[in-house]
Amino acid sequence: MASLRDIKTRITSTKKTSQITKAMQMVSASKLNRAETNAKAFGPYMDKIQEVVASIALGSTDITHPMLQTRPVKRTGYIVMSSDRGLAGAYNSNVLRTVYQTINKRHKSQDEYAVIAIGRIGRDFFRKRNIPVYSEITGLGDQVSFAEIKDIANRAVSMFEDGTFDELYVYYNHFVSAISQEVTEKKLLPLTEIAPTTKITSYEFEPSQEGILEVLLPQYAESLIYGALLDAKASEHAARMTAMQSATDNAKELIQGLTLSYNRARQAAITQEITEITAGASAQE
Repeated sequence: MASLRDIKTRITSTKKTSQITKAMQMVSASKLNRAETNAKAFGPYMDKIQEVVASIALGSTDITHPMLQTRPVKRTGYIVMSSDRGLAGAYNSNVLRTVYQTINKRHKSQDEYAVIAIGRIGRDFFRKRNIPVYSEITGLGDQVSFAEIKDIANRAVSMFEDGTFDELYVYYNHFVSAISQEVTEKKLLPLTEIAPTTKITSYEFEPSQEGILEVLLPQYAESLIYGALLDAKASEHAARMTAMQSATDNAKELIQGLTLSYNRARQAAITQEITEITAGASAQE
């Protein structure tokens, strides 16, 4: 049986842990509010650029572009978004397990695929399993700007255009609510399913529709990556907030149990002392 000192030490250490997890929960809640606001603020831009692209791509049967054309798939690229830090519950394990299972199901050779890893945990996960990591980016801030991921987004799109990849998928955790995130697979390239979110507006293009598409389609694909990352960041903060809240609640329950054990042990020690005193007094009579 643990001594009173041992129990008291455990209570003290658990209280300190509880204070830390509570602080982390509050920090994550604050970051979640900002990340959710950023993701929502990016929505109107994505809707408009999607509307313009759809207006051109669907408005004319004569418009062709390599990013709109399906070709035989020899190699597939997977953009996988994870976090740089843990303590986020099942946030990382869910998306990484899904990608790993998908790769094993779709491919028989490592020549058929490669991963573009966004996040340290995902990068380490794939490297340990000898899965080819073509490119990586780590150390992103909690509130990501487009400038931070522009290079890797541009590189991913360029690798499709130059034939390194024949199709490109992005995997991330979609933010549903503060307590719910869904692993999402989105086919990034080729852009075979461009559907406007609103009624298509008629535009006049200068110098030409083809010239506009040449510039706009890569930007649109890069925006899809950035939008997914904003969504993933909101999910990360939500998952970490929920995990820290659960840890805090568990610590409180443990403290209650330890306090009860401490009081019982203290009562037993007092009773033992009283018994010994009484026995000693009786022996002197």
